Amino acid sequence: MAHGELESIAYAKRKKEVTMIASILISAILGMTVWCVVSWYIFNFKVAKRQAQLENMIYIEPAGGGEDDQDVTLFNISAISAATNNFSLDNQIGQGGFGPVYQGQFPDGQNIAVKRLSQNSYQGIQEFKNEVTLIAQLQHRNLVKLLGCCIQGEERMLVYEYMPNKSVDQFIFDEARKILLPWEKRFDNEMNPKISDFGLARIFENEREETTRRVIGTHGYMSPEYVMDGHYSMKSDVYSFGVLAIEIISGQRNWGFHHPDHEHNLLGHAWALWKEGRALELMDPFLEESSNETKISRCIQVGLLCVQHRAEGRPTMSEVVSMLQDEHGILAEPGEPGFFRIRSFRWTVPASWDLNDSVNGLTVTTLTGRL
Repeated sequence: MAHGELESIAYAKRKKEVTMIASILISAILGMTVWCVVSWYIFNFKVAKRQAQLENMIYIEPAGGGEDDQDVTLFNISAISAATNNFSLDNQIGQGGFGPVYQGQFPDGQNIAVKRLSQNSYQGIQEFKNEVTLIAQLQHRNLVKLLGCCIQGEERMLVYEYMPNKSVDQFIFDEARKILLPWEKRFDNEMNPKISDFGLARIFENEREETTRRVIGTHGYMSPEYVMDGHYSMKSDVYSFGVLAIEIISGQRNWGFHHPDHEHNLLGHAWALWKEGRALELMDPFLEESSNETKISRCIQVGLLCVQHRAEGRPTMSEVVSMLQDEHGILAEPGEPGFFRIRSFRWTVPASWDLNDSVNGLTVTTLTGRL
């Protein structure tokens, strides 16, 4: 074979080897590139998923200086749905400012109350987590116990212990049941009252005040400055307490109260009787045999002090406690209450404001004594 032919064969062989090596290298590079891209996407997907999980985790800092963190159970929506019979209307026991409340029962027999937040509410995930954190930190024998919550997709739920006796208004405003609540059970520790929604005071500290365009509350219990100006403070809850105190004494609702002789609501009626020295006429007739007139008169006076129109004229809750405990202490004369005429409730607010009416949040666990 000629020398030129041998060189040609050798060149072709080297070319073939180079082409094969190049193909292998290109394939390896392409494979590595694809692997890197896929790995990058998988890594970022896992990071995003983990971040979402972390965002949905709720860390509860101990409120009482304990060593252990407060445990907040994260319930699965399927478990809550099964417990409430798929959120059946037959299981709905209330309607709050952010959504309905359902009664449910877990397979182990535990009864629960589920606050299901409306998906079109203003309460986002962070606001929801803040509420859960605050509620978990404020465990108290007079607060409905938070059992856990649900954060799944667009669903936001709070799971509470269930109060079998419903709310106190079902006793004091029901002609058949109010007889079960004589005076000594309306204002002392023989009942075990629990608050199921902490109101406005739970979202601020000390004497801090806020202004909002979102008015959330129960008609007849909201203070004038909150309804008219969106301005709330600790004194807003004092006003609500005063309304409740007068309702408990009278056995009548503030919202919707009518009197044939005047256009005052329950607060205005109570104030008019007080000014005329006829405050005891406000008392629920069912209390006449079991009541102490001096105590009732003092409670009416404290209630009227709590519902004064100007927030600065109302006492603090610690002062209210002292007034009720010290039966011989001198009390100030109450001034004109806020919203004391029926037409005062026909208020208007800017169209941009959001008005959410909710149900009364005071519940009663049992009728047995608690010392």
